[in-house]
Amino acid sequence: MTDADTEVVEQTLRIEAAPETVWRYWTDPERLTEWWGAGSMVLPRPGGAFVVEMREGPVMRGEFVELVPYERLVFTFGWEPVDGVSLLEPGSTRVEVTLTPDGADTILTLRHSGLPTGETTEMHRSGWAQFLPRLADAARA
Repeated sequence: MTDADTEVVEQTLRIEAAPETVWRYWTDPERLTEWWGAGSMVLPRPGGAFVVEMREGPVMRGEFVELVPYERLVFTFGWEPVDGVSLLEPGSTRVEVTLTPDGADTILTLRHSGLPTGETTEMHRSGWAQFLPRLADAARA
């Protein structure tokens, strides 16, 4: 697949919490599970596992690529096959999360790249639009 065959989803939102708090909701398995999935396993170091088991059954699987505490994290992203079919091969796309302090709040920018054009991109766009507000609610509590 070439860059011309892929798309990017980018979303930004304000979270009423400090970057240190938001960071923990990406790197602590209990906090990650509060907003994204039924269970998770994360090893927050380059090459460490980033796995989220969704409530509906599929499992997102990737690994951390880069971690700059309280500022930026990057991980690969894909889905384990369900009934022999994989929407995105595990680790085949890339998610970059940037946390920018703004007073007492955090501006989170998420960039999910390497998505195949078409329906798969739209499904992930709507998925992030559904789950990122849950992150904001959890971090604010």
